[in-house]
Amino acid sequence: MHTPPIVSPQEWNAARERLLMKEKAHTRARDALAAERRRMPWMAVEKSYAFDGPGGTASLLDLFEGRRQLIVYRAFFEPGVLGWPDRACRGCSMVADQVAHLAHLNARDTTLVFVSRAPQADIARLKERMGWVMPWYTVTDSFDADFGVGEWHGHNVFIRDGERVFRTGFINNRGDEAMGSTWSYLDITPLGRQETWEDSPEGYPQSPPYKWWNWHDNYAADAAPDPKWVEVSDAGEAAFRNLDPGVKP
Repeated sequence: MHTPPIVSPQEWNAARERLLMKEKAHTRARDALAAERRRMPWMAVEKSYAFDGPGGTASLLDLFEGRRQLIVYRAFFEPGVLGWPDRACRGCSMVADQVAHLAHLNARDTTLVFVSRAPQADIARLKERMGWVMPWYTVTDSFDADFGVGEWHGHNVFIRDGERVFRTGFINNRGDEAMGSTWSYLDITPLGRQETWEDSPEGYPQSPPYKWWNWHDNYAADAAPDPKWVEVSDAGEAAFRNLDPGVKP
């Protein structure tokens, strides 16, 4: 193993500063890509789809759980997949292990669900064994084939306008590697993180950054930001800006 050179603290800090410039450029490029996603055209979903869920048959609209945005990950757990019937696909299981607490996504009017072709009894057993809590439905028709996930995993993104549903995005292959954090999910949605610093089309919902953050068991619909947290986050943002005036937000 050919390791990098051993250097002094001063040399290490200089190297770190050089790398940091590239890391910041990467972050800004990622933000620009997310802004472009928010301007992707919408495709109307005209076909009706039916899923089996813990509560019985559910439509694609039902999967939103009343929220405006929906992310659907197609996980492979079914006959013919390595590990069946005790385990799901190894890669899909790694994706499931990475999912952040869903309360933060839900607070941004976004629902994440998994879908597979396994029966609900098997899905419930798998979730219990693996400690997974995300909603997980059974595909019963051509949904997976129609949305590019019949033979391989992927995240489809939808938005609803009343009763109408539109497809807005699709992430698959190595793009799935980055998924799992609240931010990675929000960055693939048509509304984004919904924070004021983002480059979004006019009229998109936005609120100040940090202020909406909360403990995952303490979100309340339409609640005003906690005054103490506003004070703390304002102080943190001011200090952050002093260290790097060009930072967003």
